[in-house]
Amino acid sequence: MGKKIGSQTYELNNKVVIIGNAATVGPKEGEGPLKEYFKYIEHDDLMGESTFEKAERKMMEKTIERALKSCGLTENKLDLLVGGDLLNQLVTINYSARDLAVPFLGIYGACSTMSESLAIGSMLIDGGFGDNIACVTGSHFSTAERQYRNPLEFGNQRQTYSQWTVTGMGCSVLSNKGKGPRITRVAMGKVTDWGIKDIANMGAAMAPAAMSTLTAFFKDTKTRPEDYDLIISGDLGKLGSDILKDLMEREKYPLGKNYVDCGHMIYSNAQKAFQGGSGAGCSASVFNSYIISKINENVFKKVLFMATGALMNTTLNQQGESIPAIAHLVMVEK
Repeated sequence: MGKKIGSQTYELNNKVVIIGNAATVGPKEGEGPLKEYFKYIEHDDLMGESTFEKAERKMMEKTIERALKSCGLTENKLDLLVGGDLLNQLVTINYSARDLAVPFLGIYGACSTMSESLAIGSMLIDGGFGDNIACVTGSHFSTAERQYRNPLEFGNQRQTYSQWTVTGMGCSVLSNKGKGPRITRVAMGKVTDWGIKDIANMGAAMAPAAMSTLTAFFKDTKTRPEDYDLIISGDLGKLGSDILKDLMEREKYPLGKNYVDCGHMIYSNAQKAFQGGSGAGCSASVFNSYIISKINENVFKKVLFMATGALMNTTLNQQGESIPAIAHLVMVEK
């Protein structure tokens, strides 16, 4: 039976269940509006380590352990670990995976990596290529800032339209057995570039990619925004999500009150994150806390989770290149 629907969407014919999950966040995220949903809050963003890179790695390792513990799985029961981070050469996930005795697939989709890992893991299970797969993604403010923008010691002034990179991790354990929310469809995004060059304006760079994937999904499935309890984008922030609403209005798929954005939700105005959160850990931590909790509580029964990523590089940006972006989507049902 064919699994592809239309141009970019795939139907999962076999059972794919999120049997376990965990989210870990840093101190700033633990003080935000979603703090009651974060079970694991680290109050020291160095986590007792000598560098922020080591702290990011430790946070990822802990999150994987917590996700496995939540569903009673041990490492030897995992068929595959799929995941990524924002640092060059995927050093966080690579170093985290070296002590796990499981096959590993490192992926990079920038801030879209959580939904990308869920899509890949789901398709592998649906195809019979594994029984249990862990999908993990994360970021750290202090490591990402100095890689993509400026060293923290520089103390540069942030633009009011910029976003704050989330210090956070999220891990979902997928299986073809057990109980939990089911992933039933996935949509793979296309690289979209509307010429944005401002490295601080991530929302504007990513919104067209979100529009592209979301519109394709609605056309492929012959559904509309109102058919879902929740449509949640990854880390467009306030500005980016406002742009997405305008773009979807033009496409004749207006987003209503059932649409929200992880980056817009994770910080309050008092925290001075300006347009909200970004980073691979933004959607990863919100998905594996707030969204999964609300599905389990029957608040949401049909959810579209779409993380977006700006596929930028500091060297190419300094050479005047624009910022390509991408968005991947997974449909999660109670």
